Amino acid sequence: MLRSMTGYGRAEKAINEKVVLVELRSLNGKQFELLLKLPVQLKPFEFEIRNMLSEQLVRGSIECTIIIKQNGATRPTSVNLDLAASYYNQIKGLAEKLEADDSQLLASILRMPEVVSTSSETISDEEWGAFKSTIAEAIAMINKHRADEGLALENELLSRIANIETLQQKVISLEPLRKQKIRENILKLLEEQVGKDNVDKNRFEQELIYYIEKIDLTEEQVRLSNHCVYFRTLLAEQELSKGRKLSFLLQEIGREINTTGSKAYDAEIQKSVVEMKDELEKAKEQILNVL
Repeated sequence: MLRSMTGYGRAEKAINEKVVLVELRSLNGKQFELLLKLPVQLKPFEFEIRNMLSEQLVRGSIECTIIIKQNGATRPTSVNLDLAASYYNQIKGLAEKLEADDSQLLASILRMPEVVSTSSETISDEEWGAFKSTIAEAIAMINKHRADEGLALENELLSRIANIETLQQKVISLEPLRKQKIRENILKLLEEQVGKDNVDKNRFEQELIYYIEKIDLTEEQVRLSNHCVYFRTLLAEQELSKGRKLSFLLQEIGREINTTGSKAYDAEIQKSVVEMKDELEKAKEQILNVL
């Protein structure tokens, strides 16, 4: 079963006087890339949070936002009296010098940096355990979303591979006729150039066999069939992350299709090759989202 790299997860929980909100977004990416937004209280646990996310989400461009809000209770604040007095004396002196209105001076000082600060609370071990379970809930939700999208991706990829195999069977059915056409065209060309009576039939048959062996499509079709079978096998495996393997296998499938096209020398086979390439490109577009 496949898992997509795109998904969304959200979890919220009240813990003592706090409410923690965890929000996860995931897009496709070559590696695990994490944008983590944490409140100051959780900074000591950042390394553990990153490990949780990387182990469970594996790959993709991840954005994780964690917000802690007070649940009703007012958070204690403190005023830096020395800093406020320093601001007041300097601004008061400036106002007198400029003869400016200083009626709102105190309100302005209270808005100055670091004059009023909210006391940061530490997270207890009990609270961290609850926070951790909330993060795990958000991860479980985004992974469910990824699995649902992965099922749709799997069906799409199976459809593309089935279409390639159908077109391949058409190529195989055209192969005997193609060889006969090649034989007739070469013989006709020789007769036109040197005369029908001057063609050495034995030599012609020997050279024809050598030429047809060079443009024979059997090996390519066998490898293409094997690659398609292996693609289905990979899809059925329980391995969590297999997007890269499937992408490499699609490259091998493309190589066999390209070789078939370069050796075809037949309009109908070339038409099937073009259609196979179209199906392959659609599969490659989808595989970019696979974990």
